[in-house]
Amino acid sequence: MPDVPAAPTRSRLRLRVSPAAEAHVRAGHPWVYESSLRAQNRDGDAGELAVIYDRRDRFLAIGLFDPDSPLRVRVLHQGTPATLDDAWWAARLDEALLRRAPLFGPDTDGYRVVNGESDGFPGLVVDRYASTLVVKLYTAAWFPHLERILGLLAERFPDFALVLRLSRNIQTRAREDGLFDGQLLAGSVGSGTVVFHETGLAFEAEVLRGQKTGFFLDQRDNRRRVEKYARGRRVLNAFSFSGGFSLYAARGGAVHVVSLDISAHALDSAERNYALNPKLSAPHETVQADVFEWLAATDRDFDLVILDPPSLARRETERAGAIRAYGKLAADGIRRLAPGGILLSASCSAHVSAEEFWDAVHDAATRSGRTWRELHTSQHAPDHHATFPEAQYLKAIFIQFD
Repeated sequence: MPDVPAAPTRSRLRLRVSPAAEAHVRAGHPWVYESSLRAQNRDGDAGELAVIYDRRDRFLAIGLFDPDSPLRVRVLHQGTPATLDDAWWAARLDEALLRRAPLFGPDTDGYRVVNGESDGFPGLVVDRYASTLVVKLYTAAWFPHLERILGLLAERFPDFALVLRLSRNIQTRAREDGLFDGQLLAGSVGSGTVVFHETGLAFEAEVLRGQKTGFFLDQRDNRRRVEKYARGRRVLNAFSFSGGFSLYAARGGAVHVVSLDISAHALDSAERNYALNPKLSAPHETVQADVFEWLAATDRDFDLVILDPPSLARRETERAGAIRAYGKLAADGIRRLAPGGILLSASCSAHVSAEEFWDAVHDAATRSGRTWRELHTSQHAPDHHATFPEAQYLKAIFIQFD
């Protein structure tokens, strides 16, 4: 039989970028947009490793290529050339685990294990809930590497259940690879609700269908601050979701706690979380209503008001309106504060900077005509650390009024 010629080896995917993008990558920024590309030697597949070269044809970075996203390359490594083999990936994951090692004691088994770009895994997060790991992907570029990631996690978390969550924009593409949102990849999670602990309090996480990865882990530090301020106070937890702040307020000695949310499902979850902690003695009331409307209409007073809405600016064009909304929300919350009361106002809108948000709340405080003092401002918890500007979404402020 005649010899069959071997299939030609595909050349390495090589890219060049604009001078501005080159400078950003050199400074450690993990994103390269399609608009920054200046040369590409061939078409690339989702998840292919693309090498970026500088103007002098020297290695600049290597990252995950995504031909279907305006965010064309998510940088994995920059500086000197490196071989991204099994040992490299293992070391990258172990660095993330080492960062978390001193953060949590045995009373906390719910936290972020891998925080995307800030841990060197751009477009991928891993959250732990007791003996379940939830892997969430934000780009199809991770699909070809998923088996490797799952293997590394299984080695470090033996016998843990593994759940896959996918952002909406990649769910159709995922089906081509036999993947879907809420897919159980290993172990068992029963009906999909996992009970975990945070500083000794029990919570449920809806790992298969819940928002994000099943719970909002990023507000842990602010929940602990609420616990410190709650003793003897009547507490309103607005946009309560599943009652995280409510439980901490109750454990801190609140005399009454109101969880306010428009979602009946969220309030049911808050009730279940409260029931998981029978030592909590403060009366817990749930109110289903639109927070903006309820706050503007109610005549009830509180000693601690918590305002933690979902993102009010999902795109840059919504930024100005969001800033006004944060100010209005804070003003309405302040009006419901009894003398000596404390306002916690928080934002998870990445398009609104911390300074813009704090200024909006400061302005509402000043316009109230009451004497006030700032107790504390905060941003990201250490397991949700942010290493570049676009990752900085969370901010909060505590203010006490006369």
